[in-house]
Amino acid sequence: MSFREIKPQELNENVFKLIGKDWMLITAGSKDNCNTMTASWGAMGIMWGKPSVTCYIRQSRYTKEFVDREEYFTISVFDEEYRKALNLCGTVSGRDRDKIKEAGLTVCEAGSSVAFEEAKIIIVCKKEYAQFMGPENFTEKANDERWYGDKDYHTMYIGSIEKILIK
Repeated sequence: MSFREIKPQELNENVFKLIGKDWMLITAGSKDNCNTMTASWGAMGIMWGKPSVTCYIRQSRYTKEFVDREEYFTISVFDEEYRKALNLCGTVSGRDRDKIKEAGLTVCEAGSSVAFEEAKIIIVCKKEYAQFMGPENFTEKANDERWYGDKDYHTMYIGSIEKILIK
């Protein structure tokens, strides 16, 4: 693995681009038993005095079982050449197929979790908080109608950043 560790304050990337345009893979588990999913919703900042990541996973996603079970998860960001792989990881369930293999990705250990050798940035996160995002708390009811017509709500996860690895 040709990564080097940097401090969170040294990450000089536009997080709106990283998350919203480049997308990311949320991954949890072990090298022999993990799952991943593509996400384009999230945030980075300071929470409880620590550099942190916030990500959102729908109830139906197989990756949610792994993130719920594990103490750590990772966020991996890729170059544009991996767009097809990220698209596959966002549309195929790991319950039914080996989507990681199909996507041509290589699982590697990353701190206390796993990520992918092909990533350009890996953020290792310690799970600090999880909260179901139900319809009762929407202040803008149109968001419930627009994003949750199927009632497959998200759980919000906040992870403190344990390390950032970049190529």
